[in-house]
Amino acid sequence: MRDVLLACPGGSLALPPKTLVLVDRKDGGNLVVHPPRDVWERSELNATELSAWAALVAAAGRAMIDTLPQLDGGCINYWEAGNWALNVAADPPGPKTAKTHRRVHMHLLGRSPHAASAAWRWGEAPAFPDFANRFRWAATFERLTPAECWAIVERTRHLLVSRYAMPERDVMAGGRCDACGYPTAPGASSLCGECAHPG
Repeated sequence: MRDVLLACPGGSLALPPKTLVLVDRKDGGNLVVHPPRDVWERSELNATELSAWAALVAAAGRAMIDTLPQLDGGCINYWEAGNWALNVAADPPGPKTAKTHRRVHMHLLGRSPHAASAAWRWGEAPAFPDFANRFRWAATFERLTPAECWAIVERTRHLLVSRYAMPERDVMAGGRCDACGYPTAPGASSLCGECAHPG
């Protein structure tokens, strides 16, 4: 289940799954931006959807730079993903076509000049694992904290309204999860998706 932090006409800003964080929070952090509807290729979005998604991606990336001390002097890599879903071992097992199985989403990958992980060395391209090794590779990476996520959500909301002219009423965030403190999806109960459906 997606752990949505914020939603707007451009889609949703979410945490990656706990088991598949691509960048440790100390090395810059990882968030995911989903477009307003599931598509296999970005060209499937209409002009309005694509513009709104691009605004959300840009605002969330800038919010990470503006609020995370670990990104001082750093940047964001914007990585459009969906390739692991096409692996022959991915569910359902067997050969797959992109149009049938790929779902576009954008990873925001914080790049810190002081990154400790060999996969995220400053001045080098990221080093992603093969599909079969992805969980072992990500096992030691931690998500951004609740406080970091709240700061990013508030800054993203501000940027969407002030810089990208998105109506404030259309930029929705939920409350605080009673169990873990992370932001909840707009309209959700007092628990985030993960705490409401553990395991």
